[in-house]
Amino acid sequence: MSLNEQMEMTGEGTRPHSRAAKRCLWGGLRQQWRLLGLFEISPQHEFYDLTCMMKEGLQAAVQNTIDNPPPDELSEEDFEMEVTQIHESFRMETFAGPVFAWLRRSLGMSERDYQQSLATTQGCYLQFISNSKSKADFFLTNDKRFFLKTQNKREVKFLLSNLKIYLEHLERYPHSLLVKFLGVHRIKIPRQRKKYFIVMQSVFFPDERIEARYDIKGCEISRWTNPAPEGSQVIVVLKDLNFEGKQITLEQQRPWLIRQMEIDTAFLQRLNVLDYSLLLAHQPLHRDERAMGLSFASVIMRTTKSVNPGCSPAHSSHASVPGAVLEEESTLLVAQVDRATARCRVMETYHEDGLRQDPADGEASVTDPGLRELLAQNRRLLPSTKNPLHVIDGRELRYFVGIIDIFTVYGFRKKLEHLWKRLRYPGQSFSTISPPAYAQRICQWVQGHSQ
Repeated sequence: MSLNEQMEMTGEGTRPHSRAAKRCLWGGLRQQWRLLGLFEISPQHEFYDLTCMMKEGLQAAVQNTIDNPPPDELSEEDFEMEVTQIHESFRMETFAGPVFAWLRRSLGMSERDYQQSLATTQGCYLQFISNSKSKADFFLTNDKRFFLKTQNKREVKFLLSNLKIYLEHLERYPHSLLVKFLGVHRIKIPRQRKKYFIVMQSVFFPDERIEARYDIKGCEISRWTNPAPEGSQVIVVLKDLNFEGKQITLEQQRPWLIRQMEIDTAFLQRLNVLDYSLLLAHQPLHRDERAMGLSFASVIMRTTKSVNPGCSPAHSSHASVPGAVLEEESTLLVAQVDRATARCRVMETYHEDGLRQDPADGEASVTDPGLRELLAQNRRLLPSTKNPLHVIDGRELRYFVGIIDIFTVYGFRKKLEHLWKRLRYPGQSFSTISPPAYAQRICQWVQGHSQ
C-alpha cells in the first residue's frame, strides 16, 4: 500500500468499517505483542498512518534546515520561530527549528544523517510499549538511534519556554547526562486533535548487546517490575527495587558520575521539576574493547572527542560544541598506564601560560581563570564509541546513563499528591516529593549504588 493511499484513509470519504476492521485486527495483535516491548509498526498497526506522516513531515522539516543552515549565533527570533509545512493530508509545524539544528550540529550530527534516520524508506518505525504510567506514545527510528515521543501541549510549552537555559546548561557542562532534545513538532490532521511530539537522542544506543535496562527514581513505591523470563527476547525496563544488591562499578570514573548527577539535578531543581528518571543499562565489555581503551591511539582519539565532540562549522569563528574550547585554549588529556594493574590514569594539561606544574611532586595548578572554568565543566575522557555522552566504561561493563522525563513541575496538584501519599505510604519513599528532596535522593541513590 502506498504512502498516499495510507494517508487517504484518514481523510474525507474513509469508510467507517475499514477503520473498525483495522482496530479489530490490531486489537488481536496487541495481545500477542504486549510483552515484547519493541516491534515494527507495519501497515496493520494503529499508528502506521501517524508514523508515515511523521516521516514525511520530518523529511521536509530537516530539508529546510539543510537548505537554510542555522546561524553561528542564535537570536531571540530563532527561539520563537514556527515554520508550517503543508502536506497532502496534514500540516506539520516545527518549533525553534534553527535552535535545534544548532544543537544537532554542536553534537556532531550531520543533518543528512539525521534526516536519513528519521525519514528512511528502508524500514518502519518501532513502537516501544513501556511500563510507564504516562499516556505518551513512544517510537524509535528503525536504526534505534532516535526516540520520538508524543507530548501534551503543556509539556511542549514548558520545554520551549526553558529551551534557552537548557542550551546554556549544555554549553556550560558539555558532558551533561540530560537527554538531548533534537526537535519539537506538531502535526495537524483535518478533523482530528493536534499531535505534539519531540525527537530525542536515545540513551540506549547502540543496544545490540545490552543485557539489562533500568529506570531509576530513587524510591520504593511502585518501583518493581517483573523481569522477563530467562532466555526470553522480551525487552523489559526494570526499576529501583530490581537493582537492589547490585552496583555500578566504575572505579576512577565514579567521582565524575556523582559530580555530574549533582550538577544536572541542581539544574532540574532550578526548573522546579521532579519525577524524572535516571536511565541505566549495561553490557559486558569484550576483551578487545578493554584493551582498546588503554591504547595510545585510542587515548588520542578519545581526547579529541572529549574536547570537541562535534564538528565545527566551516566558517565559524568560535567553538560550536556546547562548552567546547578554542584551539588556543585547548585541553590535552594525558593518559598514564600502570602496566602492573592495567589501570589508566588521565591528567589534564594546558598550554604554558595557563598551567604551572612542579616536576618534584607532579601537582599542577591552574592559574588562568578561563582554564579554571574549563575544569569546572566536569569533563571526562569520553569512550571511543557511538553515543559517547551517555556511555561510561567500567572495568568489566559498559554503562549507558542518562536523565529523561524532565517535564513534571512541582505545582499545586503535585503538592496535594505529595500530602496524600504521605498519608497513604507512611514511612515509605515515593516519587512525589519537592524538587530539592528529589534531587538529593536520586544523587544519594547513585552514591549508594556505585563503587
